[in-house]
Amino acid sequence: MCAIIGVVARSPVNQLLYDGLTVLQHRGQDAAGLVTAEGHGFHMHKGGGLVRDVFRTRDMRSLVGHMGIGHCRYPTAGSASSIAESQPFYVNSPFGITLGHNGNLVNSDQLRRELFAEDRRHVNTNSDSEVLLNVLAHEVADASQGNPRLTPDMIFNAVAGVHRRVKGAYAVVAMIAGYGLLAFRDPHGIRPLIIGRTDTEKGVEFMVASESVALDTLGFKVMRDVAPGEAILIDESGNFHARACVETASLNPCIFEYVYLARPDSVIDGISVYESRRNMGKSLADKILAMGLRDEIDVVIPIPDSSRPSALEVAAKLKKPYREGFIKNRYIGRTFIMPGQEQRRKSVRQKLNAMAIEFRDKNVLLVDDSIVRGTTSREIVQMARDSGAKKVFFASAAPPVRFPNVYGIDMPTRVELIATGRTNEEIAAAIDADAVIYQELDALIAAVRECNPTIERFDCSCFDGDYITGDVSPAYLADIEASRADGESQGRLSSSQLDLGLSTVD
Repeated sequence: MCAIIGVVARSPVNQLLYDGLTVLQHRGQDAAGLVTAEGHGFHMHKGGGLVRDVFRTRDMRSLVGHMGIGHCRYPTAGSASSIAESQPFYVNSPFGITLGHNGNLVNSDQLRRELFAEDRRHVNTNSDSEVLLNVLAHEVADASQGNPRLTPDMIFNAVAGVHRRVKGAYAVVAMIAGYGLLAFRDPHGIRPLIIGRTDTEKGVEFMVASESVALDTLGFKVMRDVAPGEAILIDESGNFHARACVETASLNPCIFEYVYLARPDSVIDGISVYESRRNMGKSLADKILAMGLRDEIDVVIPIPDSSRPSALEVAAKLKKPYREGFIKNRYIGRTFIMPGQEQRRKSVRQKLNAMAIEFRDKNVLLVDDSIVRGTTSREIVQMARDSGAKKVFFASAAPPVRFPNVYGIDMPTRVELIATGRTNEEIAAAIDADAVIYQELDALIAAVRECNPTIERFDCSCFDGDYITGDVSPAYLADIEASRADGESQGRLSSSQLDLGLSTVD
């Protein structure tokens, strides 16, 4: 999971990029980087940690130029938490290209071999983003055919070459030295990318970003989402070019963006994240009513922050009080992607503190956006009981997470997912809840689609195991399992186990 941003401005761009990454910080707290362009030269600074910690005044002063890109990241499947793998990446041939990427390539190993054996390119890190950069660089070299001057047609042909070779999810911002800002999105439209503009006294400025909230807060007017398979090129003079670079494309947004990843004030592919979460709450309340649990519930309490819109609708439909029972420390990172089980467990208590007055002698319904490993849920249930709750019901605005996400979210392998191989009753016992209520997948899809009925399909692979690109095999999932260096897995799944849906979870 990452954030990307790119800006072509009429004045120094460094502050815009910094502010944009800060707004998108929720998408990645592991590392951050900025690259600006000045003529045919690039200026880069990147490092580990939050945006505010990576960039100092001296760093910002060195990032001169009116065009630039930025990136902040969590490490994704198989990658390391390392400054060496922080983005953007850079290659000096041809022309000089720098790139930032949100997503994950499912054929990066194959591409790595091709780059070495056929393209004569060397990849220095384990990052699939560096692989993607080198594929783009090779395709630009092929498209230019030795011509010392690139044209938009050449650049778009290079992106078409990338689409032919690369499999997986990718939203990309890149710069080609002396030419301009390039942005493109994979043919399935899994990861988000949006473009906006603003008119200044000096001329038009453009911004592309992972979420609309970056455009809103920095004064850019949304133009539209980048279409699946489309490439956007904005040259140094501010001329705007766009082209579909693949014959067949379809929009399949990652539904987990709406459940958890995106900020509620963002609009992704025409869908208000906030409104979709409210809709999730309404359908979740219907499920609770159908189960006959309403009369057993005294109060509805959200797990802050992303579950609040859903919890408000649940409380309203159940006609039960809504209360804030947990106070959140906003300086603790997201727990389900923290390395190490013990670190996750400790961070939950540091991240949330229960207010006993809202729990004492009550049957509480806790509402969360999802349940992944179950570590956070178990600790939260225990906090509620320690605060005096008589019964604790746990509701998830998302269905059971039973499959790993391979498209850019470092969601655990199946052996680490609490829903793998367990019934709802067994999950409730595992987290010490009196009952667990999950959203139905059809209801989740309907809740999100209600905001934009034109979208026919979402990527729901972490819930149903249906990988939208059609090229994710049991062997690939087993390789991800083997590559994880978390050190906490109870066992590894073979290809045959994955194929049969078996689990080594106790």
